[in-house]
Amino acid sequence: MTPKEIILTALQGGRPARVPVALVGGGMWSAYHYGASFKALSLDATTMTSMLVEMSERLRSDIVYVGSGFPNFPVAALGGRMVFRDIGAPDLEGPVVSSEEDLEGLDVTALERDPVIAVIRKALKATQARIGDEYVVTLTSWGPFTLGARLIGEEAMMKALFKRPAFVEKVLDFSVHLLMQFYEAPLREGGLDVLLIGEPTASGDLISRQQFETFVVPHIKSFTDWSRSMGARTLLHVCGNTTDRLDLFPLTGADCISLDHKADLEKAKAALHGKMCFGGNLDPVKTLLQGTAREVEEASRRTIEAAGAGGGFILMPGCDIPPTVPYENILAFTDVAWRWSL
Repeated sequence: MTPKEIILTALQGGRPARVPVALVGGGMWSAYHYGASFKALSLDATTMTSMLVEMSERLRSDIVYVGSGFPNFPVAALGGRMVFRDIGAPDLEGPVVSSEEDLEGLDVTALERDPVIAVIRKALKATQARIGDEYVVTLTSWGPFTLGARLIGEEAMMKALFKRPAFVEKVLDFSVHLLMQFYEAPLREGGLDVLLIGEPTASGDLISRQQFETFVVPHIKSFTDWSRSMGARTLLHVCGNTTDRLDLFPLTGADCISLDHKADLEKAKAALHGKMCFGGNLDPVKTLLQGTAREVEEASRRTIEAAGAGGGFILMPGCDIPPTVPYENILAFTDVAWRWSL
């Protein structure tokens, strides 16, 4: 089986020939080790494509993430100002919405005129053409809740959950439409089998189970219903300790949930196996960054033993990896899965 076939089998809850393995993004690591800045990549689809193809061979991740490190750019296309760093992904300087009037004045079709979005889409198409038969080549974005928080500001979002819930609903409805606009053209062109949406602001360390159920689940479900109608599966990543809401993840309509290292993987296996694919959850800092290759290998084995039996599981870090993770640690991580038959 190719890496692509292995991942698609796992996403359907099946049992592939070996344990599937994938990073969560990997854009910061790839840019750093390729020697390219995010600012330069944002202007050059050819270099972005070359980086993605070269790094797919080096990293041996079954999923290749186009746009990793660039999820703030849909908001930038609506007027947000970006801050580039020497190391690490670019970020927004501040929010673009402070009122319902501001929200009503935004136009999601601005994405079609944004030069960085155009570069990302061009790199996606070129990467699909070169390695899309072998690997799952996905396109990444924030999920609706995190996009909404980027629009109005994270602190404002946390306060509005209590004081202005109706406004939050309007922001999240807009975020779903923004996501659809971002993905629609690539989906219509074909070849995009899987989408990744990340929800760091919906972290189990930031919002309660009730808030997650009320504000996050319905809007992700709206998006996943649409993406499925367009022929794509959805991989969802949520940060933080989400052990208290594992049973809510199947309600999102996502095909797979990528779990943070703080989540209890054995409880996840009990709650999710047979209901949806799940992935996780090596600690990206303590294990992958600070551990030895031997320690990474041992942790990967323990993770597979805890959750990998029966299929429907992907070995993954608990979040995106820092750019300075040693290469030998990544190889130790992926090689365990490539050698582990199911």
